[in-house]
Amino acid sequence: VQLQASGGGLVQAGGSLRLSCAASGLTFSRYDMAWFRQAPGKEREFVAVIRRGSITYYLDSVRGRFTISRDNAKNTVYLQMNSLKPEDTAVYYCAADGGLITSSVRYARAYHYWGLGTLVTVSS
Repeated sequence: VQLQASGGGLVQAGGSLRLSCAASGLTFSRYDMAWFRQAPGKEREFVAVIRRGSITYYLDSVRGRFTISRDNAKNTVYLQMNSLKPEDTAVYYCAADGGLITSSVRYARAYHYWGLGTLVTVSS
């Protein structure tokens, strides 16, 4: 299984970015797909998940600003990030798992597959 994240970069506060994560080696439609982030000196933090049935969950601080979506035909999950804030600065990782229970979707340790991260820097 490979997860390839892309789309990070430098943006001013208030701006937007769209992250993509292309998956291979798995039956994509059967997997829950998530985004986590890790800021310098901090633990990895759940951002959003889109389940195989397209139910979504978000970190409270990004709800209303970020939108997670998936294209099962392209084996890709997206994270549209609007109204970005300096505190959104982090390395963003995509993750996948095929056997999550609802109570575990926000926990990094629950995910079996991880991609390399993409850096998002939001300047003030």
